[in-house]
Amino acid sequence: MHIIPVLDIKDGLVVRARLGDRDSYRPIETPLSPTADILDVAAGLRKIYPFSAFYVADLDAIERRRVSSLDKLQPLLSNADIWLDAGFNDREQLEIALATDGIWPVLGSESQIDPSLLEACHSNPRLVLSLDFRGDAFLGPRSILENASNWPSRIIVMTLGRIGANSGPDFERLTEIKRRAGHRAVIAAGGVRNVHDLEQLQAIGISAALVATALHSGALAPEAISSLMRDENQG
Repeated sequence: MHIIPVLDIKDGLVVRARLGDRDSYRPIETPLSPTADILDVAAGLRKIYPFSAFYVADLDAIERRRVSSLDKLQPLLSNADIWLDAGFNDREQLEIALATDGIWPVLGSESQIDPSLLEACHSNPRLVLSLDFRGDAFLGPRSILENASNWPSRIIVMTLGRIGANSGPDFERLTEIKRRAGHRAVIAAGGVRNVHDLEQLQAIGISAALVATALHSGALAPEAISSLMRDENQG
C-alpha cells in the first residue's frame, strides 16, 4: 500500500481540508511544522517517512482564481515527485505539465467541460485521472465516468465529503471502480483514518491512498507507514 501525503494549497499556504467545503479551509496548524508554508509542511511530513511523492491540490487554480505556477513547486521537486491537480482543462497547459520533470498532472473530472482532453491524452503514462464525487453525485461530464476505455493507467477516486471527516473511505465505490478499472492502479482519496483502513483498501486491490489528517494527527505512526510502504515496495 503506497501512501501519498496531501498538500492542499490556498492563497499560497497549506490548508486543512474538511468535507470538500473549500470556502472554510484555513491555514493548517500541525505539530509537524512551525508554519503553513508548503516547504515547511512537506519537510515535516518527510520526518515521519521519506515519502517519494506528494499530491498537491492548487485550490486557487482549481477554482479559477489564478493560473497555477509550476515554478513555485520547483523547490519541492528536489526530493519528491508531485501529483498536481491545478484544474487542468486546457491542452496546452496540460502538455506543459506533462513535459515537466517530476510533475504527474492530475486531470480532475470536476474541472472538465467535456471528455475531449481526456480522450486526447489518456494514453500518456504520466497522466492521472481523478474521478471526483460529492455524495452520490459525480462531478464532471458523465461520459468520463461511464467510458472506462479512456481511463489512464492511474485513477484517483476522490470522495470530497469524506475528506477530514473521520468517516472512513468509500469502500463500496472503490470496489466498483477497481472492478471496472481492470489492470489500472486505483488510488483512494478521502476518509483514511488509520492502518486498519489502509489494510482494508489493500485487501480490495487499491494501490495507494492520498492521506492528510491521519498523518498530522499521528493516527498513522512512522512504524506502521514504514511497514505498509515496505510491503508495497516488495510487491
